[in-house]
Amino acid sequence: MKIALVSCDELPGWEIDDQPLISALEARGATVHRPSWTSDVDWNQFDLSVIRTTWDYHSRKDTFVAWCKTVPRLLNDASIVEWNTHKSYLRELEQHGVAIAPTVWIEAGKKVCIQKSMQTLGITKGFIKPQVGACASDTLRFTGEEYQKAQRFLESNSHQDMMVQPYLEAVETEGELSAIFIGDQFTHGVQKIPVPGDYRVQDDFGASDVPFEFSNDEIQMMKQVLRFVPNHEALLYSRFDYLRDANGDLLLNELELVEPSLFFRHCSYSAVLLADAILKRAMMS
Repeated sequence: MKIALVSCDELPGWEIDDQPLISALEARGATVHRPSWTSDVDWNQFDLSVIRTTWDYHSRKDTFVAWCKTVPRLLNDASIVEWNTHKSYLRELEQHGVAIAPTVWIEAGKKVCIQKSMQTLGITKGFIKPQVGACASDTLRFTGEEYQKAQRFLESNSHQDMMVQPYLEAVETEGELSAIFIGDQFTHGVQKIPVPGDYRVQDDFGASDVPFEFSNDEIQMMKQVLRFVPNHEALLYSRFDYLRDANGDLLLNELELVEPSLFFRHCSYSAVLLADAILKRAMMS
């Protein structure tokens, strides 16, 4: 059985997180390929294509979504990818009662006063990020005294949809809390901690990660959230990313359904479970 774990053209050399998955697939007799999504290959040759490390898609989001629609037997599928590659999905989830950070949503080309946005949110420290982005790209934290800097930053990114939120201080101490699911089964939690003084929780910026335990109530809450995902029955994997607010409540920062790191190093069983799920789906295709 031929399985494609879809990647990108310039995958960092340090990326080894998927190795347990590759080993589990090969141990079950599968042949694993790792083509870039931009490669000129016949995707029909694979029994299943699984999006894994397509970490450059955000700069060509529309092209990536269009590509997903052409690939047979792709997971997560194109309908999920299209919904999840623009952070407006968080706005939709909020309408279903999911707790997210208070947000001022800004359409591309629309001029917005950062001071008024801060007043609307009732904050003295804010955070700006794009509605299509990855790896903390085009982000800025700022204080009220830095509003002019924030205004210039916002205007320099007026070509894309942006969002303004309160800056959640817990990201610098507790970090970001991630929950990994294979299908609808929770496998493990991870705490991603940035270097002192930083807010970026990615490996690229020197962040560390350790196992984290979510409560049963929190896990059940996440399962309810998954039901709001279009075509959620088809989900192969998902990752919830949470930040804690000043009251200690978890706020959904991201629901990663496209190319999240699944932190197999903290739960080898998760890689085995995903490998089995992939081969089962391939046999059903």
